[in-house]
Amino acid sequence: MVTDWAKLARLRCKQCKHHHLYQLSRINHLDLSRKCIMEEEEAPPEVHHYSSIQEVPWDIQNYWAQRYQIFSKYDEGVWLTDDAWFGVTPEPVANKIAAQMAESAPAGRMILVDAFAGAGGNTIAFALTGKWKRIYAIEKNPAVLKCAKHNAKIYGVQDKITWFEGDCFEILQKQLKDLAPYSVIFASPPWGGPGYRSDQVFNLKTMEPYSLQRLYDEYSVFSKHMVLFIPRTSNLKQIAKLVPEGQKSMVMHYCMEGASKALCIFYGDFDVARLSQ
Repeated sequence: MVTDWAKLARLRCKQCKHHHLYQLSRINHLDLSRKCIMEEEEAPPEVHHYSSIQEVPWDIQNYWAQRYQIFSKYDEGVWLTDDAWFGVTPEPVANKIAAQMAESAPAGRMILVDAFAGAGGNTIAFALTGKWKRIYAIEKNPAVLKCAKHNAKIYGVQDKITWFEGDCFEILQKQLKDLAPYSVIFASPPWGGPGYRSDQVFNLKTMEPYSLQRLYDEYSVFSKHMVLFIPRTSNLKQIAKLVPEGQKSMVMHYCMEGASKALCIFYGDFDVARLSQ
């Protein structure tokens, strides 16, 4: 297609409210290769982009106040469901995890599977590292998956990610099993269950809907190289029991403004020396 360089259109994007220049061809066909999400992409009813505090439900107003820590490009049209606000990894933490996994991944492992992609916070950070030949992101909730796909476009990494809708255990066993020898897993599972917010030490056996043991057992069938993102108060003895004899695993706390937000456990052959630097 021959581009008419003399023809330019300035369009106002419905999502991010900014103006962008787009080249028009001689047949007046809009080049949509830019990261801006144009107005024909409609959000499902349960998906929102809140632009003022008056629009925000009371129970997520505290999260909305921290929106730029969650997604620095929030004003460019980031989508979230109301429930998804509670599960997004803050962007600085997601970027740190992504950098550490990229630096310490076992040799020959060039595929990353994000088992609980949510609205895309971690998935986007992994894609931005440039480390992985491909990222496979799994999300069960269709509306949240739409958010993740949309947000990946805002960050310009949509072409680096393959998305799956469904149960992560089934998809690993059936659709991705041939990729197991080349893959590592990242999982940020739901943290439901009694005592998550109140207990000084969180019992990972009662984490809902998946216990630590279930996650480890299911993922180990696919790959022993996994990173699990779990509550900061998680029981370290329960974590240590799953480390194979003679091996070492690293537990990393991730802090913002002096407070731990969560921790990651690195199982498998991640380079512990690089992680400890």
